[in-house]
Amino acid sequence: MNYRVLAAAVPLLLAGCATNPANIAATYVSPAPYQVMDCDQLRAEAQRVSAAAGAASGRQEKQAGGDAVAVGVSLVLFWPAIFFVGGDKTNAAQVAQLKGEMQAIEQVNIAKSCGIQFQAN
Repeated sequence: MNYRVLAAAVPLLLAGCATNPANIAATYVSPAPYQVMDCDQLRAEAQRVSAAAGAASGRQEKQAGGDAVAVGVSLVLFWPAIFFVGGDKTNAAQVAQLKGEMQAIEQVNIAKSCGIQFQAN
């Protein structure tokens, strides 16, 4: 096999892989909708968004792991396996949105002194 072709192909193959959820940046979300909530409502919303973010991150992590396996198999054993690399555009956007919502909720929590504890991702 021509190693120059392989060296050029690897970055292109990896570019199509799903991003690990920890490496997805938050999308900006305005805190304005959360400013009208009282602390109990804010706490409930934080729990809802946190659960949704956990589920979306789990799906994203599963996709990233599957893509990494497909790329590895395609490079070593069976090149058609590369067609199983799914990418991550839709789910990654959802993860980014939910991370942004959590940041907005945290900002309002601080401003209102609600005392909601947020764990680092």
